[in-house]
Amino acid sequence: MGSISLLLRVACLSLPGFWVHPILLLANARGFLFLAFMFSYCYEMQWTINLCLQSELGLPPILEAEDRITGLDYLIEQEALIVGTSTGDLVLVVPTSNTVDVVGKVEGGVKTIASSPDGALLIVATGFGQLLAMTQDWDVLYEVSYDLDNNLETFMSGTRADGISGLSSPFSQVRVSWRGDGKYFATLGCSGNSEGLQRLRIWERESGTLHSSSEPKDFMEAAMDWMPSGAKVAAACNTSKTKNCASVAFFERNGLERGSFDIYGTTEAKIEMLKWNCNSELLAALVRYDEWSSIQIWSFSNYHWYLKQEWRYLGKNKLMFAWDPERPMRAICWTAYGLVHLLTLCWSSAVYDASIAIVIDGVNVLVTPLSLSLVPPPMSHFNIMFQSAVQSVAFTSRGLESHLAVGLSDGNLSIVKFPNMNMWDQLEGTVYETVNVDPGSLIKIEFGDLRHLTWLDPYVILGVMHCDGDQTSLYSDFISNNWRKCPLMSGGNNGVSILVEMELVCNNVEEVEPGCLSSSGWVVKSSMHTVIESSVVAIAANPMTRCEAFIQLGNGDIVSYMSKEGINIAPAELYKEKRSNLKGFLSYCPWMYPIPVYDYGKLKVLIFGLDEDGRLQVNGQVICSTCTSFSFYASAAGKVQEVVTHLIYTTRQDLLIVANIDEIFHGDVHYESMGNGQSPVGFGNKLQGENKLIREGNHDELKVWERGAKLIGIINGDEAAVILQTVRGNLEVIYPRKLVLLAIAGALVDKRFKDAVSLVRQHRINYNIIVDYCGWQSFVEAASEFVRKINNLSHITEFVCALKHENVMETLYKDILLPNHQDNKIECGSQIFLSNTDSPLEFGNQTIIKRLEPGNEIVSKNCKVRAVLEAVRKVLEEEVSKSPARELCILTTLACNDPPELEEALKRIKKWRETEIASTMNEVDGGLHKLNLSAEEALKHLLWLSEPDAVFHAALGLYDLHLAAIVALNSQRDPKEFLPFLQELENMPSPVMCYTIDCKLCRYESALKNIAAAGDAYFEECLQLMKSNPKLFALGLDIFKDVGKRAVILEAWGDHLFSEERFEEAAMAYCSTCSFQKALGSFRAGGLWKEALTMAGMLRLTTDEVSSLANDLCEELQALGKPAEAAKIALGYCKDVQGAINLLLTAREWLEALRIGFLYDMGELVKSQVKLAAIECANLLILEYEEGIEKVGKYLARYLAVRQRRLLLAAKLEMEGKAKEDVDDDTFSETSSNISGMSAYTLGKASNASGNLSTSSTGSHVRTRIRTRRKVHGGKIRAGSPGEEFALVEHLQSMVLSSRAQEELKLLLEALLLLGEEDVARKLQSFAARYQSCQLAAVKDAEDKLAEEQADGTAGTKNKNADNLKKLGVSDTLCWQWEMLSPP
Repeated sequence: MGSISLLLRVACLSLPGFWVHPILLLANARGFLFLAFMFSYCYEMQWTINLCLQSELGLPPILEAEDRITGLDYLIEQEALIVGTSTGDLVLVVPTSNTVDVVGKVEGGVKTIASSPDGALLIVATGFGQLLAMTQDWDVLYEVSYDLDNNLETFMSGTRADGISGLSSPFSQVRVSWRGDGKYFATLGCSGNSEGLQRLRIWERESGTLHSSSEPKDFMEAAMDWMPSGAKVAAACNTSKTKNCASVAFFERNGLERGSFDIYGTTEAKIEMLKWNCNSELLAALVRYDEWSSIQIWSFSNYHWYLKQEWRYLGKNKLMFAWDPERPMRAICWTAYGLVHLLTLCWSSAVYDASIAIVIDGVNVLVTPLSLSLVPPPMSHFNIMFQSAVQSVAFTSRGLESHLAVGLSDGNLSIVKFPNMNMWDQLEGTVYETVNVDPGSLIKIEFGDLRHLTWLDPYVILGVMHCDGDQTSLYSDFISNNWRKCPLMSGGNNGVSILVEMELVCNNVEEVEPGCLSSSGWVVKSSMHTVIESSVVAIAANPMTRCEAFIQLGNGDIVSYMSKEGINIAPAELYKEKRSNLKGFLSYCPWMYPIPVYDYGKLKVLIFGLDEDGRLQVNGQVICSTCTSFSFYASAAGKVQEVVTHLIYTTRQDLLIVANIDEIFHGDVHYESMGNGQSPVGFGNKLQGENKLIREGNHDELKVWERGAKLIGIINGDEAAVILQTVRGNLEVIYPRKLVLLAIAGALVDKRFKDAVSLVRQHRINYNIIVDYCGWQSFVEAASEFVRKINNLSHITEFVCALKHENVMETLYKDILLPNHQDNKIECGSQIFLSNTDSPLEFGNQTIIKRLEPGNEIVSKNCKVRAVLEAVRKVLEEEVSKSPARELCILTTLACNDPPELEEALKRIKKWRETEIASTMNEVDGGLHKLNLSAEEALKHLLWLSEPDAVFHAALGLYDLHLAAIVALNSQRDPKEFLPFLQELENMPSPVMCYTIDCKLCRYESALKNIAAAGDAYFEECLQLMKSNPKLFALGLDIFKDVGKRAVILEAWGDHLFSEERFEEAAMAYCSTCSFQKALGSFRAGGLWKEALTMAGMLRLTTDEVSSLANDLCEELQALGKPAEAAKIALGYCKDVQGAINLLLTAREWLEALRIGFLYDMGELVKSQVKLAAIECANLLILEYEEGIEKVGKYLARYLAVRQRRLLLAAKLEMEGKAKEDVDDDTFSETSSNISGMSAYTLGKASNASGNLSTSSTGSHVRTRIRTRRKVHGGKIRAGSPGEEFALVEHLQSMVLSSRAQEELKLLLEALLLLGEEDVARKLQSFAARYQSCQLAAVKDAEDKLAEEQADGTAGTKNKNADNLKKLGVSDTLCWQWEMLSPP
């Protein structure tokens, strides 16, 4: 859906007046143009923007005086022209060497020449009706007759006619056209039959055999051309007897006619030429009328042919036209004034403001408001018919006024005033005929075309006329007196562009019926002309300011135009301070659109442009280099000023991308050198593949399902529709998820809940966005407004059923839309506080109350569903009138709650059922009965929303067996399953029944209460229930007040605590029931010796029994690893001094052992025992420290070797151009475990290398503690593993002397000094100090190397967690050392 506009018209060449009658025009793929004139002149011109005459190719003097050129073609292989003359000469002209050779002569003269697409074969049509196929060596491959009306059967049988008798009269013009692949060619033009009818014939290339022919038809001379794609052959036909107009018919390769269209105009119209462009998209027709000639451009879409453009030329002089062989939208024509014009066409969007589609179709303009009626052309909402073909249109809709300006091919201008858009429904299917505007001072140049029509104001219009250099002098006096001249030079003699500003006024005094179109009474009140010595590519009105427009020049520069002031050529920096920077494009962009955007709250203009190479540009920067179409979306539709928020564009990869304008406006563009100049690679960081915006969430990429589909329009606001047109012409509408979510978000912010719900339902969006976008707390506050505005209980029910705890703004739509939260809430214990709530809302065990203090914290997400449904239910109950739908909606809020409030829902149903029964018995209509809502229907609705088993259990929970039976029946349960159970319950006493139901439903607290109410006979069941559910013991104590029963409960509770090894609590429970023997056992099991001995006193045990108990406790404490506690019992209760001393030595309490020995006069004995144990422990530690020093050295050496190997490997990979991230982790750690003979992980002795050394008096105890600590630290290190280097550093750090080890070492040194073993103490301190200094130095060395690598950015992947290494409390001072033992 588009219009073809004349983008540029450049005067390439101007020749004298007597050379205005060319007979042939030829353009080749190398960019050369050849023109053949009468009187045997041939000119060659280079086809560029500044086309100039290069040389005159003279013909041999052997030509006769009346000889003329009748055929002309270009031979690709030989890079030469082949020229045919009326006398039959074939002349080869080589432009490069300016040589002319006669290569042959045919009888009857040359009618036409056509070379095959590959240049290997040349077809020559002679005046005697023969077709000659010639090779590049000028050998005749075959010769056939193209006039077979008299001997067609003979030709098809394989024989040829003898001679050419009967063809003495000269033939009419003949046309030969090749198919694009060169396998077939078509001919048209012969003497015809007796009725003057001719046949279109299709010939095979290789043999010259007639492949097919059409039915005899009244073709119009030889206007015929085969579509380059090979699908159809277009041929012109004479005036039809029925339609009274010329037509163009299309034929397939088999000769059958497949479609046609009529040429607009009078019966005198004659089609002289038909030409396809190189991509078979456009068909050009050269049509001659009595007073003018015209070039018409036709396009096919959706099974309809549209006349998209027509240029008229006065007089009957010869007019020629040719397409560019390589560029489909460029053409060249020879005008009646002897000018050669280079024409540049472009497709422009036919969708204007407010999504109004205005499609040009000859004299008709098809108008369709896409937001009202989405129909593809040629269908339309209504049709406007004009007096001549439409060249350009401009539409404006500002406020209540909508105007359409139409430039016609006869040079006139027509204005159509539309009614208010609310009344366009009345125009459906109508056809309106218009009248033209009084041209007044409008200058006409060859029926001057007014291009780039643009409305500056509802009554001011701006356009461009092109005036060639030689024609400008015709108006020099008028220019000097009336026109403004702007010195904008673009180089070259391309003529001038004339900006025409017209102020229109409507003098129509007749009243127009409401809802009708009006076009009469329009006149030009005043006009102003501005001459620009440069071509104008595009004009676009400023969307922010009236009477201002942006004009794009041929080199991509942009200037501003002010009404009645002219061109504003102020520096871009000065204009930037107003609204925009007017920065030009890198190349001229036929598609230019200025849009209003917000920049930090300030309204500015951003100008986008798309060039012919597919580069989408803005502010001199390229957004996408493969763009095919683009448009804009304004989410603020309906407001005073629509501000564009998103850019939508399609690419050659058939992708549709939605980009945020803010990202474009404030994004940084990075450039990468690409040979000549700089090539932009996108905003922000560079991506692989297609250039596009990269920030997640700011673009949405969709795959277009049909190849080649283009974006033609956007419906702004809540509609959020993107309209695409496929190649075949039909329209498709898609709704990008991002735009839909933006529309929903806008509706929610404005509290347009009905529009938001409508969008959610229409586009299948998750309903939770209505709650989550602004936060569920805000929704709770607006629940009343939500229900009131929706006013549709079915929609509210859908919303309630869709609610989930999941926050879709953090999951489903996280990368598309940012939430609009207002977190005024806190959480405090079991109460949840919200702001701006009027009254407390009871949520079971939770309460929502008002909170005035600021600084609230986020509430648990699990409250969302419950809070929202409670708020909606409250509004439904208070503000909505009673109806079946309301009651069902309330039921839905209860059933969909989390957890479901099925019991509450069943209570409502039970109440309705009771009301039904009462109404039936009393014959009085109750409230609910009057609503025609039965309890059975409500129950079925509840069963549909919930699991039937859950509803059945909820009914049982109400202890209503009859209701439970009804639920079971309606849930299609087998009566054999539930009836016996219900009958059994019915036969039980009420408390027992309730107890049985509660046990089945696992409601044990209620079950305990019910069975307790059944009497003392059921106390055993109560006790068993508490034993099976220990949490009920506290409730049981609260229920039962009898002392005996409480004692039984406490004893059972104590047994339970003892089984869970909660010995102290169990002992307290036993003590409460005076079960001291059980309490004693609990204290002993828990190692609580003081409480156990106290309990022995409570039991009044004898001395022997206490002594025996003390011995047992002493042994148990030793087994538990508490020798110091056992020593206290042995000394205090067992009176075993020696045993106590031995236990103290085991506990490493050296000084305490000496004190006890001296206290009981055993000093010498104890002194010797302590001395031997201390020396033994010191020797063991010296050995371990010595081994530890060796281990530290091995670990450090191994670490340095692994690190060096990794660095060498990384350097090698970097030299090879591979990134370290591309290499497997194992590659960095493939270091042999036998480097330097180290095997630190396997050659250890009995003790571990851990530095957290013990000073135990027994080696086995020390080894046990070290093994345990090593297990905690993670086990052994695997040589060559990926984490070896990091593990080595971590292990070195773990070998530090802990604070406890230092304290024990200091106590041992003190004991050795007291016992006179100074040499042993000195040696122990020396080895311990050496070990500690060695370990600290190794750790410091390793950490320094890691820090150095991280600072240089060269740390490998194994060191990425080096910052997280554990610090084990290394002391900088050696506080455990005795200075007297230190060396001097």
